[in-house]
Amino acid sequence: MKVVKDLEEDNQQSNQKQEQSPSGFIKMKKFQFVMLIFVLVFATAGITTFALAFGDEKAVNVGVTERSEFDKLYEAYDSLNKEYYKELDDEKLVNGAINGMLDSLEDPYSDYMNKEEAKKFNQSISSSFEGIGAEIQERDGNIVVVSPIKGSPAEAAGLKPNDKIIEVDGKNIQGMSVTDAVLLIRGEKGTEVTLTIQRPGSEDTTQVKITRDEIPLETVYPEMQENGIAKIQITSFSDDTYDELVKAIEQMKKEGMKGLVLDLRQNPGGLLDQAIKISNLFVPAGKPILQIDDNKGSVEKVMAEEGKKVEVPVAVLIDNGSASASEILAAAVSETADIPLVGTKSFGKGTVQTAENFSDGSNMKLTTAKWLTPNGNWIHEKGIKPDVKVELPDYAKLPFLNPEKELKESAVSEQVKAAEEMLKAIGFNPGNVDGFYDENTVEAVKQFQEKEKLEVTGVLKGESTLKLMDLLRKKMVEDDPQVKKAVDLLQEKVKEEKN
Repeated sequence: MKVVKDLEEDNQQSNQKQEQSPSGFIKMKKFQFVMLIFVLVFATAGITTFALAFGDEKAVNVGVTERSEFDKLYEAYDSLNKEYYKELDDEKLVNGAINGMLDSLEDPYSDYMNKEEAKKFNQSISSSFEGIGAEIQERDGNIVVVSPIKGSPAEAAGLKPNDKIIEVDGKNIQGMSVTDAVLLIRGEKGTEVTLTIQRPGSEDTTQVKITRDEIPLETVYPEMQENGIAKIQITSFSDDTYDELVKAIEQMKKEGMKGLVLDLRQNPGGLLDQAIKISNLFVPAGKPILQIDDNKGSVEKVMAEEGKKVEVPVAVLIDNGSASASEILAAAVSETADIPLVGTKSFGKGTVQTAENFSDGSNMKLTTAKWLTPNGNWIHEKGIKPDVKVELPDYAKLPFLNPEKELKESAVSEQVKAAEEMLKAIGFNPGNVDGFYDENTVEAVKQFQEKEKLEVTGVLKGESTLKLMDLLRKKMVEDDPQVKKAVDLLQEKVKEEKN
């Protein structure tokens, strides 16, 4: 072959030249050698002098690829260090520059975390942490609750999806990044934080005082319903969620599970790998779970594999707090396993984030791809519509009552109207639900306080207010029409399979 031949000829010529000079050195007269050394030294000195005289950056950049797009950044950095009237922290300047680049993306899911913020972020997906227990995001310049974590202080205080957090301990956080807001909201167990909340559809704000606690990241909660229908709630997707779910399914099997309601309501999402592993329990092998569309335009299909599968009829609950990984799971089972979705439209987060760690312990979380449903639909900012739409009762949407604020006779406010609606929902008649605390409202409050063995004053404050909201939550759990509809669907399915 010509190529091989040419290579062999080159090798032979090289060997012949080496044989002409066995020692490996070039023969040269002494005077010529000395002159060559002199010229080399002179040339090197000249180049060095030129570099030092006409540009520091040229000396610095030897062997480094020029990046002209950063010239302005370097100029700004140098000017700040030289001209600013105060001494500057170089690390803060660099962190600010990275933050600025990420902010320019106008993507609420991409952000930079310094060492402290990165540590808290890692804790939130891998272990327990201390705080109020609410997933938040930045939306149109506001910090908005995506969902409170089950059993958390945030849930107990009545925070709901889409609540805007206007202030934290009196500090306005509008326009603040999520990571900065999290630093203000989180804190040590036992300490208090006061949030100023604005509920959708209302111009009024309410102050909510919450005592921080340890937030355990137990994410799966099983319970048996009637007639062998189990309900398993997944509150988020963290490191151990798949293992927790498998254990919960085995537990429900032992208790006679004939059908399964998988509750993804108010689940803000979490780790992609967990969503895929859990989807694999329900999606038949060989069918797609999702598609990942990366920044180069290539689309990868993630397929279900052989392995453990749930074999009983399943229904899935979703609502406007179901986001990200929850939506991946809901879409997968809906489009490839013919599992019905019950509830209300989901949140609509169709992007995938990747966390990149820096050597100093800081972290950059950025959107690296968008995910599509098995059928290729992008649900971002659209959400997933349920197959069976079931709304919660109106009382489930009532605003939080501030237990420190006294509601008494002759008071007129939206808070009074909310209290009257709560009383009516749990069986006490306050008369006209009009926001006016009249004698009928006083009498209803007294009856409520007497039944619950509270101090009978006819005034709502403190313990009475908290008890009223707690009873309303319990009623919501008992009456839950979304769960009841899912159970009915599964019972019909079980009967069909028997026949």
